[in-house]
Amino acid sequence: MDLNRQPPRRPSNTGMGGVVGLARMTDKARGHWAELIGDFIYGQKSGSDDGLLEFLNTTEEAFLELAISSPDDELAQQVIEASGQSATEIDTFNGEQLAREPFDDLHVRLLKERIEAYAPGQTDITTVLKSIELDDWGCFRDTDLTQAPPRTAYLKTVLGVVGAARMADKARASHIDKLGGHYLYGEASYLDRQILEFLGTDQATFEEGAWRNPNDVELGEWLLERIKPLSPGAASIFNAHMSLHGITSPGFEDKFASRRDEVCGPGRADVTTYFELMDIDDQQHFGIVDLERRPPRSPYDASLAGITSLARMIDKGRAHIASRLSVYYFGEDSGFDRQILEHLDMTPDQFTDGLQQHATDEAVLGWLQPQLAAGAGQVESLNAVLRGLSPDNVLDFLRGAVRKLDPARTDIDTFMAFSELDDVVTFARLHSHV
Repeated sequence: MDLNRQPPRRPSNTGMGGVVGLARMTDKARGHWAELIGDFIYGQKSGSDDGLLEFLNTTEEAFLELAISSPDDELAQQVIEASGQSATEIDTFNGEQLAREPFDDLHVRLLKERIEAYAPGQTDITTVLKSIELDDWGCFRDTDLTQAPPRTAYLKTVLGVVGAARMADKARASHIDKLGGHYLYGEASYLDRQILEFLGTDQATFEEGAWRNPNDVELGEWLLERIKPLSPGAASIFNAHMSLHGITSPGFEDKFASRRDEVCGPGRADVTTYFELMDIDDQQHFGIVDLERRPPRSPYDASLAGITSLARMIDKGRAHIASRLSVYYFGEDSGFDRQILEHLDMTPDQFTDGLQQHATDEAVLGWLQPQLAAGAGQVESLNAVLRGLSPDNVLDFLRGAVRKLDPARTDIDTFMAFSELDDVVTFARLHSHV
């Protein structure tokens, strides 16, 4: 869960083990581990988490380890059993948390500011948890699709259904009249119509749910209270049908080919589905690189000035500019980038400024020509360093990371090989048809 794009579940959510705050802390733990936690705080530095960790008789490190390796139901069962807390004790804890009111001037001021900003005139918002929930909702309820695209249709984070998270973004934009002229919502969109029919709901109901619930999991729970239960396997069948919809769909061959040529130009026979086409169109329309949808170019790519990973660093830099870096590292945070930037005698900020001024690879190479000429004699040694980067004293860490991707690949012993495998596996999972 990317907590730059949605809030964690509500602090009052008791969906995991019947414990107030457990679902929220789980989302933050996973966001912390993936470095996608946004402005949220996990663990002992968070007052709510600190109290919950103490109640569960665990530590932030132990809980994090469980959160990244266990699904919600198993995680909840394990931590509650290990805590030794009884049902009565959990009920008492929940009651105390739900009734807790602001205890100092800061939290009193925050509550007042949030009500003025997001719920003027309301007098029933008096507790700390309600204050937090109001802030989450106010910060994430609106989506402006005149400034950035909706999420990729491949995401299945709402009820496991492709396109539903994307439709939620469009619903929030529709609610504030910020669809722009490029996107269609509800009955005006072919994909949305299929989703609404599959779920057995209408666009007004879905829009209300999306606006009230900026978290994907809670939107799904809200919808489940209003639709017929989905039969086993139904979502997988729907996902496969929709994600494969394109050039091979009877009656859509000519229409798809025409739209593909319009978006991609002629000669892109490799683009065969509408989902692929939407991802390309979203990025082109806003002039961005979005690494939530696709990986950067291969770390082994040496097509630009003969420097391994330079093309990849350009992709990551452009994604950084667009706030679409996702799980990738750019600049000082990346071992590869640090080596290349040192070779170019350049800071990350200087490189980013150059990318903003030069829109194509050719233009970037022209801009970098003095640095490339100065370092031409060191390219071979730079490439050798980049390709051989490996852990010094943390080989077990690399092996553990590789095992999570492909247990059979015991041969992988460099960060570059791991990065290549990680790209392939991560986006194969995203783009799977079920």
